[in-house]
Amino acid sequence: MMKNSVSDQSFYIESEEEEEHVEQDEEKEFKDEEDDGNDSDSSGEIHQQNNPGSYNTTSWPQSYRQSIDLYSSVPSPSLTFLGTPTMSRISSSFLSSSLTRRYTPESLSAATKPLLPTVADEKLPPQRRSSHSLLPPIPSRRASVIKDSKPSHVSHEVPLARHSSYAQAVVNGMNVLCGVGILSTPYATKEGGWVGLSILLIFGVLSFYTGLLLRYCLDSEPGLETYPDIGQAAFGTAGRIAISIILYVELYACCVEYIILESDNLSSLFPNAHLSVGGFYLNSYYLFALMTTLAVLPTVWLRDLSVLSYISVGGVIASILVVFCLFWVGMVDEVGFHSKGTTLNLATFPVAIGLYGYCYSGHAVFPNIYTSMAKPNQYPSVLLLCFIICTLMYAGVAVMGYTMFGESTMSQFTLNMPKDLVASKIAVWTTVVNPFTKYALTMSPVALSLEELIPSTHLKSNIYAICIRTALVISTLFVGLSVPFFGLVMSLIGSLLTMLVTLILPCACFLSILRGKTTRVQVTLCIIIIVVGVISSVIGTYSALSKIIESLRS
Repeated sequence: MMKNSVSDQSFYIESEEEEEHVEQDEEKEFKDEEDDGNDSDSSGEIHQQNNPGSYNTTSWPQSYRQSIDLYSSVPSPSLTFLGTPTMSRISSSFLSSSLTRRYTPESLSAATKPLLPTVADEKLPPQRRSSHSLLPPIPSRRASVIKDSKPSHVSHEVPLARHSSYAQAVVNGMNVLCGVGILSTPYATKEGGWVGLSILLIFGVLSFYTGLLLRYCLDSEPGLETYPDIGQAAFGTAGRIAISIILYVELYACCVEYIILESDNLSSLFPNAHLSVGGFYLNSYYLFALMTTLAVLPTVWLRDLSVLSYISVGGVIASILVVFCLFWVGMVDEVGFHSKGTTLNLATFPVAIGLYGYCYSGHAVFPNIYTSMAKPNQYPSVLLLCFIICTLMYAGVAVMGYTMFGESTMSQFTLNMPKDLVASKIAVWTTVVNPFTKYALTMSPVALSLEELIPSTHLKSNIYAICIRTALVISTLFVGLSVPFFGLVMSLIGSLLTMLVTLILPCACFLSILRGKTTRVQVTLCIIIIVVGVISSVIGTYSALSKIIESLRS
């Protein structure tokens, strides 16, 4: 497979002379633009559209790379805690400076401009500066892989020191893979039986392989950096837009899950809490759903999410802590592992398929992790380590939780843990606190993508941004209250969206982009994975929707 694929080294070595000519041409273009003096921004856009490698600057969404990096990345140790170069552009105004690239420098107030221009900005014409001044810089793969010693001509490239190391890439991958899905693996085991654990292992292997396919797609052409870029290279602008919508809907659905998660756990801690105002009565579940929404709403308005991105790195630690608490309750607090469980539950097996599929919903971020690595050739090793660790954690929690609580296992194992135990309280409060830091980061890419679609002046952009973000948050509250079934909603997301993002689309894009360069084995494997993904998606989606409708009627 590796010999017949386009690898980093072979591709870039073969095209080294070609890229030298490209760089010379770019220098000539910069000089020509400087001579022209007062060219309009539209001329810069024409240059970008004529460049075949410019995938992330001409089509919606333009904010995907930066917003996903903020959502998923562990900040580099070389960056200071606040006021980093990467975040300075985000925090230059309340919201509008991080929205889109549609504003010109003239529309920005003096407060949003740096006191001293950077060296890169001095070398670039005004048109080039304006096209990159409104979003955080994009780390360039080519600068680090091909010619580290040559200065960069692109304003959004950052020094190699800010590229993620091997350890940072591993933590980034684990932070994306090991999320709230770990809470439902015991429930998935109950729904599918012990045989269902084989589905977890199969999905883990297939997801690892499709993660590698994304790498080959990125290496196929220069300029590909994100999942939407891959979609555009494979199926044109329609592919980019379709994949982007799927990814954003998945992020939005995760925010709905956060609301349900908070309501379930807080209402279990305070079951008697209620609010009665006039003729309105809110029980504990509705009350905590409303309180959670009001608590996360200001974080979604934040102009600088760098603080939350640092805190959200603790997601890996939080997952490990919750797993440790479950083990402590079973072993030390002597709750015991006494349930034998069921070998196979055919009636609810499709629900387990969606739950297990949700566990590997990190492919939207894998391209960002790969393109930000200082040594991209280490990506397969990073990916393998992340999948091994996370799969072992998922399987371990599934076995422990199901043998501890048996057929009474709930959609989140924290709801089964005895309330009077210290370890249980630590697990529940860790589960409660974690989504508060991740909600804004998860919703931010969705909000930015919608804000790009609204043409507005600079003065009105803040109002539009606040309205859009407020509407998104409130809508997650209504959806969460309408379908308050954590496990079933997760199964629906895993079946309908994750199967597309993780299994079906990577294979389809790989076959489209690298057609004629693939082996029969690769084509066969991709077809098998697509078939498995489609069947799992259809069965899981139908089952989850049926269960949700049945629960709503009852």
